[in-house]
Amino acid sequence: MHPPTTIDRTEFHAVTGKLVPVPDPERLVHLQFRRFAGCPICNLHLRTFVNRHDEIDRAGIREVVFFHSPADELVEHTADLPFATVADPDKVIYRRFGVESGARALLDPRSWSAIIRGIALTSLGRFRAPPVRQPGGRLGLPADFLITPDGTVLAARYGRHADDQWSVDEVLAHAAHR
Repeated sequence: MHPPTTIDRTEFHAVTGKLVPVPDPERLVHLQFRRFAGCPICNLHLRTFVNRHDEIDRAGIREVVFFHSPADELVEHTADLPFATVADPDKVIYRRFGVESGARALLDPRSWSAIIRGIALTSLGRFRAPPVRQPGGRLGLPADFLITPDGTVLAARYGRHADDQWSVDEVLAHAAHR
């Protein structure tokens, strides 16, 4: 997959109703493409970003997270996140950025540990359980893009399995090298 090299200015509607400009004229934007509302792996991953949100903010990075779930479903799972979440149930933006789905999302053994941990925490009530039916499917692959204020894609990563995404440290390292 080849990521776009630049992003034209656009605005996305967050599930809160706010408009989210990308690129941001003053900050780097980290676009995260996650899977579906309530995805146990996504919940684990996003908690690391929540826990270090102040550090990410001080580094001049704005987080924007996409899910291929409807907004009404997504808002129930992301209301406590300190960053914008965007519903893309028809995967229009996913296709624009070349973000894929595939059986390897769950079949790759490297994702199994996160699946087990996420399901365990969901069963303990730490996360809301996802709806049984997922209109966009359960086989989405993650992707990350770091975009400069002028719209240049500074760095990108397409996940090879469901738990293959940038860590907070990787995002901060990419931002430091601009």
